[in-house]
Amino acid sequence: MSENIFDILVGSTADFSAIAIEAEHGERLSYADLNAQSARMANALFALGLRPGDRLAAQIDKSTDAIILYLATVRAGGVFLPLNTAYTPAEMAYFIGDAEPAIFVCDPARRDVLEPIAAAAGAALVTLDADGGGSLAEAAAASSAEFETVARAADDLAALLYTSGTTGRSKGAMLTHGNLVSNARTLRDAWHYGPTDILIHALPIFHTHGLFVATNVTLLSGASMILLRKFDPARIIGLMARSTVLMGVPTFYVRLLDEPGLTRDASASMRLFISGSAPLLAETHKSWEATTGHAILERYGMTETNMNVSNPYIGERVAGTVGLPLAGVEVRITDPETGVDVTAGEIGMIEVRGPNVFKGYWRMPEKTAEDLRDNGFFITGDLGRIDEQGYVHIVGRGKDLIISGGFNVYPKEIEAEIDAIDGVVESAVIGLPHRDFGEAVTAVVVPKCGAKQDPENILGTLQQRLARFKLPKKVVFVGELPRNTMGKVQKNLLRDEYFDLYGN
Repeated sequence: MSENIFDILVGSTADFSAIAIEAEHGERLSYADLNAQSARMANALFALGLRPGDRLAAQIDKSTDAIILYLATVRAGGVFLPLNTAYTPAEMAYFIGDAEPAIFVCDPARRDVLEPIAAAAGAALVTLDADGGGSLAEAAAASSAEFETVARAADDLAALLYTSGTTGRSKGAMLTHGNLVSNARTLRDAWHYGPTDILIHALPIFHTHGLFVATNVTLLSGASMILLRKFDPARIIGLMARSTVLMGVPTFYVRLLDEPGLTRDASASMRLFISGSAPLLAETHKSWEATTGHAILERYGMTETNMNVSNPYIGERVAGTVGLPLAGVEVRITDPETGVDVTAGEIGMIEVRGPNVFKGYWRMPEKTAEDLRDNGFFITGDLGRIDEQGYVHIVGRGKDLIISGGFNVYPKEIEAEIDAIDGVVESAVIGLPHRDFGEAVTAVVVPKCGAKQDPENILGTLQQRLARFKLPKKVVFVGELPRNTMGKVQKNLLRDEYFDLYGN
């Protein structure tokens, strides 16, 4: 029996007449439409030379055709590689050169600058735009609506996603059909997803969150999604009356809270708000519940594993935690140096094991061996702890750990205290080179508009709450923190910007 994810997401749909996707301009595609259009696209890709195991890279804007391209690629046995539309030609040269795709799909407007990159990698370059135009769209329209899905084993690759690459060069995470299917099934059950659900889909689809969580879970459930090309707070609030689920990053919820239209009545038809890809401030969690009556469900995952833990659908959703291990997923906390389990409740490295864990890094056997243990546990690079109730708390990235004067300092602990100070929106705590301490604890703080803040106010408050070795040596005020497209604070950029703050 084939384990191709297409057969499991679309081919096994109970009601092919049900609406799968509603596009922004009103187009509505049923599951039967997805089946036919993905067949046309798969035939076009086969004619272009795509064969089982070949990579297909896509740097295209979000659209129904982009979803169909993903489905057609895996249906044809190919390996889907979505790429951020913000990447420059120089960045694209690395990804295309490393992945060596058989086909590279781009927007027609970018064809001229990307053609030399495709040629250098030996990839066939075709185009597809968000409005259904481009050479690939034309080829698909002229192709047959019949296509026999290529049989795939659970261990065969379905996707190649590159990590954000905040340190060193980006790594391609190899995700199998089995990885993606198992996680979609687990999340469907954990979040009580079903055919009557309607998702407001405002996430990008070049990332795990928007493509594999939002899209896969919706299709596997026989549910439908309203596909928005970008995040529009007012539009999202207007759609809540006929929707049931919203998946977003913390920034979504912060901006929605600023909208006067967000009320209990406006969100009364919704059953679930999910947040991920970056930490959700406890203040945002509390403000959302006070405004809408809904508790945001926060979860935790990453490119290499999809989702690992989630706050419960039924049960307490604890602000400041990412919840409990998902069914079939094991989570343990280990000493970063020795790999030995730490005492219950202590901070250490988060490691996970389960059918969701990726196969390894593309053409990086040494890095794979470094991060993926022989016993199947993946070393996430995230520091955390598990409390007495079994909830996982994320403390920060391992590389963000600050060692100051020989003491380990966990940025999240200090950030939580700073964020609780009146007049503060948020903060980021980083370690910077210091001649005496090795690294100096440094706080970068975003004050609320109009709020008067000074370093002494911050430090005076922290002195009452934290041990002396944890106190920032300096406080820097900024208008906003640098973030990537998924809302994660880019501390590496802050470390670069303030590298010489202590005159080293």
